[in-house]
Amino acid sequence: MGSIVDELDAILVQGQVDVSKVSLRRYAIDQAPVIDFQLPLAVVFPESVADVQAVVKACADSGVDIVPRGAGTGVSGGAHATRNCIILSLERMNRILAVNPDDETAVVEPGVVNAVLNEAVAAHGLMYAPDPASFRSSTIGGNVATNAGGLRCAKYGVTRDSVLALDVVLADGSLIHTGHRTFKGVAGYDLTGLFVGSEGTLGIVVGITVRLKYLPREVHTVAAFYPDFRSAAAGVLAVGKARVQPAIMELLDGGTLAQLDDIHGSDLTARGKSLLLIQTDGFGAAAEAEVVRQVLREGGATVSTEASAEAERLVELRRHSRGTEVDDEYRVGEDVAVPRSRLVDYVAELEAMAARQQVHLKVVAHAGDGNLHPTFWIDRQGASVDSAAMQRLQVALDESITAALEMGGTITGEHGVGQYKLRWLGQEQPEPVRELQRKIKDLFDPAGILNPGKAI
Repeated sequence: MGSIVDELDAILVQGQVDVSKVSLRRYAIDQAPVIDFQLPLAVVFPESVADVQAVVKACADSGVDIVPRGAGTGVSGGAHATRNCIILSLERMNRILAVNPDDETAVVEPGVVNAVLNEAVAAHGLMYAPDPASFRSSTIGGNVATNAGGLRCAKYGVTRDSVLALDVVLADGSLIHTGHRTFKGVAGYDLTGLFVGSEGTLGIVVGITVRLKYLPREVHTVAAFYPDFRSAAAGVLAVGKARVQPAIMELLDGGTLAQLDDIHGSDLTARGKSLLLIQTDGFGAAAEAEVVRQVLREGGATVSTEASAEAERLVELRRHSRGTEVDDEYRVGEDVAVPRSRLVDYVAELEAMAARQQVHLKVVAHAGDGNLHPTFWIDRQGASVDSAAMQRLQVALDESITAALEMGGTITGEHGVGQYKLRWLGQEQPEPVRELQRKIKDLFDPAGILNPGKAI
């Protein structure tokens, strides 16, 4: 009996199965900290639904695991290779199959990049609302896998809110269609909603019907600089109390502003120690922005009225606020969410725990929905790191999760559990709930070949 690589070579055409060392190492990980580095048996590039079905059937028959992958921009290890697996890269399935302006929908393959879809539908006065910071490279399939969020979540919601239907290849290679083309539809269980955010553990998404929103005719950006992060967090609540609904509501602390200045030559730290960046859109954008400015000024902010070029620059800088460095064991970015009413309390806890553990901290947040991205790090010492410092870093990470949960929050707002966050899942979900999830996994994937060791 031949190897799975030989079998896949026979099923697919030349160039779709890659076993080169360079590719195996490149596709073995995403951007998350690596817990257990494994090389896949092969990297496979399907180009059609039939290709995916054939690969899944072959792997199921051979007992080989399948790790689906989009662009590899994930930061929770959802696309990390595991032992005895192939990486199924869906990047070549990148066609926009249909755009229906009257229905305000589009049908895409999983490898379509978020920005490419938005460029295609903008001609019709429409947009795909989910807006991850990596929108220029992340794929719609990857967004679906993690139920990705992004900057526009405050107004438009996360990926699940824009997905109407899915085509999914199950663990036996069969193909199903879930959902509907209509905005409403409540027939049967919501399997579409179940697959969104399942991180490739229940099936492989090969087609996505998305709901589109109207492209705003007008956008206004308000930049409010504060003397400290806690005051800026209080500004978020003040805007909510004014009953204004921004499209974007982003919060950056002093450490983040300093890093952006170093990288991009900006002067943000000269203007304040924290930045609240708010964007309103639609026909009422100007009126909403004026209310926002007034509220923030009353809260002690230095509020600027930005020209469009400056507004775009600030939003673009926010998209790069994670920095240029890929996360590793010395710099770990988190993804927690708390109720908006606890933002100020949580920020205070983060600052206290960073000081207590003697680790560095910077924080950015999708403040409109309480989703924070604190990044903790320790200094390198050449090629190594001090073991005591590493221990302090891990304690700070654990404390940041515990504090979020105690405030009614969650261990992940938009990045998914993946492999890296499994250590904390039991703190949020009691065993009866986790057991139910394992039963659902067993129903869809009885042999356990789809992205094992992830999500649940």
